[in-house]
Amino acid sequence: MAGHSKWANTKHRKAAVDAKRAKINARYTKQIEVAARSGGPDTDGNPALETAVQKAKKNSVPNDNIDRAIKRGAGLTGDAVEYEEILYEVRGPQGSALMVECLTDNRNRAASEVRTAVNRAGGTMADPGSVAYMFQRRGIVTLPKNGMSEDDVLAAVLEAGVDDVIENDETFDIRCEPQDLSDVVGALREAGIEHDNDDVAFVSDVSVDLDLAAAKKFLRIYDVLEDVDDVQNIHTNADLSAETMAALDAES
Repeated sequence: MAGHSKWANTKHRKAAVDAKRAKINARYTKQIEVAARSGGPDTDGNPALETAVQKAKKNSVPNDNIDRAIKRGAGLTGDAVEYEEILYEVRGPQGSALMVECLTDNRNRAASEVRTAVNRAGGTMADPGSVAYMFQRRGIVTLPKNGMSEDDVLAAVLEAGVDDVIENDETFDIRCEPQDLSDVVGALREAGIEHDNDDVAFVSDVSVDLDLAAAKKFLRIYDVLEDVDDVQNIHTNADLSAETMAALDAES
C-alpha cells in the first residue's frame, strides 16, 4: 500500500514538471465533453460535469477551453464528438503492471498507438483480465500534511465513507469507494482542508519494488504511454524506492 502511494506521489510530481500543456488541456476538455454529453451543460444539475470542470480549473485549463468543451459536449455547437472509454492492460519489468485508461473517438487508432508505444518501450500488452485482477477501483484524495496528524484527517472525513488514510512523507492519501469520493471531498471542504488531487484510480494492494535497471525500463514504458493522445490515466503497482529515484536523478 505504502509503495503505491510513494509511486503515486513521484508520478504526480513528475507529471507537474514534465507534462505537455496541450496534452493536459486536451485530457481535461475530453472529460468535460463526456460529462456534458451524458448529463447536460448545467454544472448545478450535473455533478460529473462540476467535478470535471473543477479538475480542469485546478490544472490551469483556460476558461475558454472549458466553455467550448461544455458546449461541444452538450451538442450546442453542432460538432460534438462521441468518445469511448477503453482500458488496456500492460506488463512491465519484474512483474510490474500498468492499467491504461483511454478516452477516444477512434478505437482502432487508440489500440494501434498504445500497442506501438508499449512494444517500442519494451513492454508487453496483456490479455484482458490477466493484469486487472491485481487492482481494485478506489477513490483517492491526496492532501498535504500542513501540520495535520492522521487523526485530524480521519476526524474530518470519517462520516463520508472512508476506507483508509495512508500517511506518506509529505502527504496523506485518503482511500474510499468510488461512489463516496464526492462526499469525502465535500467533507474536506467543509472542514477547511485543502487537497491536491482527487480521482478514481486502479490501486493494487501489493506493490512491486523495481531495481534501477527495471525502473529505467518501466519509466520508458510509462513515458511513451503518457505521450499517446488518447491516454487519460495510467495506474501501476510499481514502486520506485527513494534510493532508486536518487540513482535515476543522479544519471539524468
